[in-house]
Amino acid sequence: QVQLVESGGGLVQPGGSLRLSCAASGSIFTIDAMGWYRQTPGKERELVAGITRGGSTNYVDSVKGRFTISRDNAKNTVYLQMNSLKSEDTAVYYCNAGILPASSLRRSVYWGQGTQVTVSS
Repeated sequence: QVQLVESGGGLVQPGGSLRLSCAASGSIFTIDAMGWYRQTPGKERELVAGITRGGSTNYVDSVKGRFTISRDNAKNTVYLQMNSLKSEDTAVYYCNAGILPASSLRRSVYWGQGTQVTVSS
């Protein structure tokens, strides 16, 4: 059973930093693109940052220069380093990944359970 498990959320003051991690576990053949999304009540989930297997990245404009996405392919893990956090970054953050399980010929998108990030003084 393939699953994504996130960690690293919490409460931080404006201007502070947090690092989110998301580890994929289970019988995995390959992982393609990975990404971080966020969602606040009443709004659609939005892509925050994405990274290809080769390391190419993209960011939503509101986080450029403050957030950095990275991945460790050997550990099947994606990270989101968040600096200079603002109150508007408060949301539930979800990771996702395109995964080909070792037991299947079908690639699917998997989601983590979400981790709360609250930026408040």
